[in-house]
Amino acid sequence: RARRGYVTGFWLATCNPPGTRRGRRELKPMKVVLAYSGGLDTSVILKWLQEQYNAEVITFCADLGQEEELSGLDEKAAKTGASKSYVEDLREEFVRDFVFPIMKANAIYEGSYLLGTSIARPLIAKRLVEIAQAEGAEAICHGATGKGNDQVRFELTAYALQPGIKVIAPWRSRDWAFRSRTDLIDYAEKHNIPITASAAKPYSMDRNLLHISFEGGVLEDPWVEAPEDMHLLTQPLGACPDEPEYVEVSFEDGIPIAVNGRALGPADLLWTLNQIAGRHGVGRIDIVENRFVGMKSRGVYETPGGTVLHLAHRAVESLCMDREVMHLRDSLIPRYATMVYNGFWFAPERRMLQAAIDESQQGVTGDVRCKLFKGTCHVVGRRSPNSLYDPEIATFEADEVYNQADADGFIKLNALRLRLQAKRR
Repeated sequence: RARRGYVTGFWLATCNPPGTRRGRRELKPMKVVLAYSGGLDTSVILKWLQEQYNAEVITFCADLGQEEELSGLDEKAAKTGASKSYVEDLREEFVRDFVFPIMKANAIYEGSYLLGTSIARPLIAKRLVEIAQAEGAEAICHGATGKGNDQVRFELTAYALQPGIKVIAPWRSRDWAFRSRTDLIDYAEKHNIPITASAAKPYSMDRNLLHISFEGGVLEDPWVEAPEDMHLLTQPLGACPDEPEYVEVSFEDGIPIAVNGRALGPADLLWTLNQIAGRHGVGRIDIVENRFVGMKSRGVYETPGGTVLHLAHRAVESLCMDREVMHLRDSLIPRYATMVYNGFWFAPERRMLQAAIDESQQGVTGDVRCKLFKGTCHVVGRRSPNSLYDPEIATFEADEVYNQADADGFIKLNALRLRLQAKRR
């Protein structure tokens, strides 16, 4: 009997090609919430879920500042069979609750990457789970591939927030027959799925308020320079203004609150800095990074406003933070950044570190003046009501508050172990 069951299962798996209904077995209807952009991949996935899982599909699209036209997305999803569609403006929450916390941590992955894509995924996954709970859905679905980091970020978040939720990842499924963009276009045409896809782009991109990333295609050769016309947020250096521009950023307890003296909400503040820094070509990087799944990947990123915020935040900290607090926090930056990059935003260790970082930011308040010119951002001034910098002590001129002779014993005590080692040698 077991053998017959095995043969029957094998026959169903081999005689029903991937991308079609699973044999003659009737599937129990299920409800799925799909992370949906309206592009080729997720449009095909929507129909595929109906075929493979007999699913009622609810779509969700998050507006994180990608500045794509999102109106009409619900109608497009409905034409492909979605029972309901969510299109939500999450820009304010994204910057306030996700971008600003990593900025307080000065989080940079592998010395260069300001985590623009990494930090967007936990928010998208959080809303997927919340919508699934509200709609009584058994599963969520995403279109991330089996080679990248995003699959990990989406699913770690989902399981952290709802341990029993089912996650459907079509690109890892044995029933996913598609191996190329042409396969997806053919399937869309066969099923009358409305798409605008044509020839493949020479690279892929992902955009939000913090940054835009470019990967794949012509960028897969790390020796090849990125096409100049690829960039969207930053001016080419040759087209940047020939005069520098100054921008002033104000902070309160480590959180940016104003640009050039004008108080702004989180999303508007980052958008404003993107415009100012972008016209001066600030924030471009070209790196080869180590993905969590084990491979190296070449990426080109534009993070104009985020670059200014990072440099300005470090500058105001230099005035306000105690030395040992700063050094301890800085020692945690690589670990914290790796947690965010790998998708552990809702993990207890990240929460613990965030609590320590938030405590370190108390009193990190003040203004920083930056000079933007031809792709560079230089800090040229900083001030704070909580400054620990005392010009009377730091001056090279005559003073009456610091006895320089005190340094004699300080140096000898610190040199004691070095002298003992030298004598032994």
